[in-house]
Amino acid sequence: MDTPKGKLYLIPTTLGESNPLEVLPLTVRKAVEEIDHYIVEHEKSARRSIQLIAPSKSQPDLKLVQLNKFTDPGEIESFLDPCLEGFDVGIISDAGCPGIADPGAAVVALAHEMDIQVVPLVGPSSILLAMMASGMNGQKFAFHGYLPIDKRELKQTIKQLERESRANEQAQLFIETPYRNQQLLEALLSTLQPDTRVCIAADISLATEYIKTLSVADWQKNKVDLHKRPTLFIIQNN
Repeated sequence: MDTPKGKLYLIPTTLGESNPLEVLPLTVRKAVEEIDHYIVEHEKSARRSIQLIAPSKSQPDLKLVQLNKFTDPGEIESFLDPCLEGFDVGIISDAGCPGIADPGAAVVALAHEMDIQVVPLVGPSSILLAMMASGMNGQKFAFHGYLPIDKRELKQTIKQLERESRANEQAQLFIETPYRNQQLLEALLSTLQPDTRVCIAADISLATEYIKTLSVADWQKNKVDLHKRPTLFIIQNN
């Protein structure tokens, strides 16, 4: 008789320095307490997250493999070997929900191909939390990840997203490396139409959370320091 396959659990973590037991539901703690095999972005941060979620968890028993931009794509399939042996496996990203703007999606796709059950657990998603708080169109929105760094390409992309927002009545979401947030905000305010609305959602779910939606014209009268603060930007032109 074949051994039943283990499941692949998508385990969310906090979006920053906050008590995970105040943000994450009991189902997450239960899963972490029971799972020993993990696919993680970085071992150090994953071990810390696991310890915070389940303080009594034995760290020496953990079996971690790393999935990030340095991972050889040829190795990824082997990360699911424990599932084929009957063990559950958890994916943990550095922040938020695995598979959303995260390399974990590659493992999830393989799990479906290998007929391994995928179990997503509830947790904080900066994309959804920002949309909820933005006052923009939650029926139609698109997430674009990172915009181009080159100034000319960035300006062209911003204008294109504004056109798409107006034509499709669609909110446009994107992020930037925290130390370049201020430059991106300046580019938005110097490129977009004065009546285009911009939502800035920084430090979501943390004590320093800042979420505000204003028109470009109004943002030009306001100052906000976003340097090194995880931030999600949303624009919409009606």
